[in-house]
This record gives sequence, C-alpha cells and structure tokens, in this order.
Amino acid sequence: MTIFPKYIPQSDPPLPPWETLPTMYDLPSDNPEEPGLPDDFHFLQPLLLYLTFQPTNWNPELVYSAADLNLYYDVQHPLWYKRPDWFGVVGVQKLYKGEDLRLSYVTWQEPANPFVVVELLSPGTEDEDLGNKPSKINQPPSKWEVYQNILRIPYHIVFSRYTNELQAFQLVGGHYEPMTFSNGRLPMPEISLSLGLWQGSFRSIEKLWLRWFTLEGEMIPEPTEETAAANERARIAEQEAEKANRKSEQLAERLRQLGVNPDELR
Repeated sequence: MTIFPKYIPQSDPPLPPWETLPTMYDLPSDNPEEPGLPDDFHFLQPLLLYLTFQPTNWNPELVYSAADLNLYYDVQHPLWYKRPDWFGVVGVQKLYKGEDLRLSYVTWQEPANPFVVVELLSPGTEDEDLGNKPSKINQPPSKWEVYQNILRIPYHIVFSRYTNELQAFQLVGGHYEPMTFSNGRLPMPEISLSLGLWQGSFRSIEKLWLRWFTLEGEMIPEPTEETAAANERARIAEQEAEKANRKSEQLAERLRQLGVNPDELR
C-alpha cells in the first residue's frame, strides 16, 4: 500500500501545484508492475541518445535527458506517471534545483516539460506507443495521450530495432502529425539538431543505431569517438611533421652536394 503524503491545505487564492503537490522525494521512482531490468538494447540505445544530445544553441548546463525515469505529468492525479525509454529537455538544470540527482521527473516541480521523447518498440507496446490504444474510463491515459494532450511534447519518436523502422511525430495544432524526413534525418531546428539512423559500432556492437546529428548532418560524437578522433588527428599531425622533417633533411643534403652549407642560409 502506498503511503501518500498529506496535502498542504489550500489557501485563498490557491497555492501553485509546485508548493502543494508531492515532489520527487515523495513519489515512487520504481515501477512495481514491471519488475526487472530492461534488455541490453533498452540500455545501450538510450545511452547513445544521452551521450549525443548536445543542442548547439543551448548552454550545456541547461540541457537534461534521462532514460527509463518516471515522468509524473498530472496535477489532478499526482501518482500517475509514464516511463519513457528516453526523453530530452532544454531550459532545465542537470540537477534538481541545482542540488540533487533526480529520482523522477515531476513536471509540476520543473521549469519545462520534455522537448522530445523516444520510445523503443517492444512486443506488446506498439499500440500504446503509436496511439492505437485508447485509455479506459477512470484509468490513466496512454503514453500517446500524455505526450500529445497533457504535456504537449513537440516531438515524439518511435523506433523499432526489429524492423529498423523509425517513425516520428511533431505536435502541430494540438495533435501529432507524421514528420517529413530531410536527407534521411528528422530536423528539429529549435535545438539545432536532427535525429537519424546510423550504421556503426557503439560499445563494440555493430548495428543500426538512433543518434543525434547537427542540422547540417554532421554526426555528434560521443566521448569515446571524440577521443579516437583526437588521437587520429594527433597521429596525422605527427606523420605530417615527420614528412616535413624528412623533406628538410633531403633539401639540406642536396645543398651540401652542391657545395652550399645549409646552416649558413638560416
């Protein structure tokens, strides 16, 4: 049985919900109806999204994203939540109130709702993720209804690793409409990013992954890729320096053969 904190009595005029409703410290952060850990893909794919979600037009300190975290959305039903596979927010500090790692994302305690949410299709979740499963009377709404009607999340992305199908929806006029791909990617100009599929190796696993790009299509590297790229640049620079040094030595030797002391030319 859930022990729910007592509400603060309302005043006249009423206090705002972030002062009267429970915080992340009061609400459960687990999901008792879905025990156990997700599969490897549900760990690795959100991790890649997390590592490459770097909006270029936002201060990195005001960019937050999370995977498999309870998302509380309704001030009228403060125990109701959804658990997106991954979501990203802009305009929000990485730490809750700048002080603590989040236990959950409680929308009435936060300055902004998620900007983009990604659901990874699993057997049995397709109808809810794609809005084909209407909610029942007196029961929590579906994820689609929460994202579209309550939180009004601008971008809702659905990816299936079984079919490699990427479906995307943008909030237009209060409802989701299918997005149009641009050069194989999904542009989100508000954050100067695009989302697309990439065939490559992540954590030594070669497959088709979903990851972030710039609007121009440049792949945003995750830390290990940045290190590899830096090492490659250093290797190339060293090779170029050695090549230039050999040419200099060859020129000096040629001058000596012609009777000219190259040291006197310096």
